[in-house]
Amino acid sequence: MTKTLKMLVAQLNPVVGDIQGNLALAQSAHAEARYKGAELLVLSELFILGYPAEDLVLKPSAVENSMAAIEALAKETKGGPAILIGSPWAVDGKLYNSALLLRDGGIEARYDKRELPNYGVFDEKRIFDAGTAPHITHNFNGIKVGIAICEDLWFTRVPAALHEVGAEMLIAPNASPWRRTIHEQRHTTFSMWAKTGIPYLFVNQVGGQDELVFDGSSYAVDHDGAEHQLLGDFVSGTSLVTYDGEAHRFVPHDEPASLTSGWEAEYRAATLALGDYVNKNRFPGVVLGMSGGIDSALTAALAVDALGPERVWCVMLPSKYTSDHSLEDAMACTRALGAKYDTINIAPGVGALDEMLSVQFEGLEANTTEENIQSRLRAVTLMALSNKFGHMVVTTGNKSEMAVGYATLYGDMCGGYNALKDFYKTEVFELAKWRNTTVPLGALGPAGEVIPNRIITKPPSAELREDQRDDDSLPPYDVLDDILRGLVDQEVDVDDLLARGHDEAVVRRIEHLLYIAEYKRRQAPPGVKVGGKNFGRDRRYPITNRFRDN
Repeated sequence: MTKTLKMLVAQLNPVVGDIQGNLALAQSAHAEARYKGAELLVLSELFILGYPAEDLVLKPSAVENSMAAIEALAKETKGGPAILIGSPWAVDGKLYNSALLLRDGGIEARYDKRELPNYGVFDEKRIFDAGTAPHITHNFNGIKVGIAICEDLWFTRVPAALHEVGAEMLIAPNASPWRRTIHEQRHTTFSMWAKTGIPYLFVNQVGGQDELVFDGSSYAVDHDGAEHQLLGDFVSGTSLVTYDGEAHRFVPHDEPASLTSGWEAEYRAATLALGDYVNKNRFPGVVLGMSGGIDSALTAALAVDALGPERVWCVMLPSKYTSDHSLEDAMACTRALGAKYDTINIAPGVGALDEMLSVQFEGLEANTTEENIQSRLRAVTLMALSNKFGHMVVTTGNKSEMAVGYATLYGDMCGGYNALKDFYKTEVFELAKWRNTTVPLGALGPAGEVIPNRIITKPPSAELREDQRDDDSLPPYDVLDDILRGLVDQEVDVDDLLARGHDEAVVRRIEHLLYIAEYKRRQAPPGVKVGGKNFGRDRRYPITNRFRDN
């Protein structure tokens, strides 16, 4: 018997809860595996129900239907390739995150995930039981194959245990979300496997799911640490690879893939996340307030690249404070992107509210109340368009604004999704500059300067009062963002920020603004996670909170 195993790696984009749709994806991949002569099809973690399914796995019928779909799929393996696929599995009153080996028309084996992540965006210990069955290997043409699931890869005890039972090669189905540092973290951490000398196959899902985006980036590693990049990032696809049990190496049948990095990776991650959120929730398109500023311009570019210009509706909503250059820049950007553009003047609505509140506000100085009325009127207008035509409102605020509360609740925070939620303002500028030089892989938007240079170079302003600028009340964004990275992403003490050279009064003011804006962020729409700690699943601070770092 030739000691080889020919596998089809399927890096696909399942939809959470769409059991029949995900089953159809698996069946299509299985047909391809059969056609290409593969002996094993490998799919990702919890593929049949989708990941993360969160509390959906606590719904008995969701688990029962997933198990029934697996049993139906198993029958299709008779006389054809075997399948390794992820699914929730209930047995004896316990619920597992499992990988099922389907072969010869039935379920041959089940491996239950042992290491359940319970940090950051993960809370699997809350919903799953940890696997406890002894580690075993599966024989494919004389090759002893071990199985580990995602988080299992991050602990030395799992590869060590598989090594002890004679595993010659490991297969790891994953649902590993992307973030800026993920490739370095994966490859640094998984180097522990090289110490055992066991080659491994890493198969990951791809696609956006609420606040998370999965990059795929499936690859294989030989016994000596040599890597084979089987599939790229942020793309669905399959790759045929043969494991040579004599040489302890993987032999890809397709051209090697490449991965993106830097601003390109971040832009593609945000584009995929936004596109999948809109498409998986079946919205016909998106509508956004186009202000002539950098945030709405970049959001519009992301939306056009994700959905195509015909599905993006940009609406300029001027007030008496809107400058001529903002009107010009909003129209120029929308035209460069090829999206639909409309102007709706909110001045009559502002006047109506001024009249409505005139008795109650008589004798009082104008302040942020009147500024916020403008923002909230824009939200009401955009929501009316959304209700009438079905387009989802996308918000345009960045992480810097969300952090310090410089976003209006029920105003510019109003919408279904925020593509910039985890990007600081300084990063927004860099992304905009980058997009003007490159059309990302898979983007549906045009090439060239899609964001006019004046939008990038002019001082940021909300334009809610005369001659307003962001730096009237905030430190420069490079200073603000460095402080926020320390307080939010790194959780450092105020003293650590002072040691970096920041002014104490500024740091303590920003810390105060960060804490008192928590109630706003709890009501904000979801947005894709790109950094180390996002507002949402990652960072769960109390709303009622008097702590300040002394």
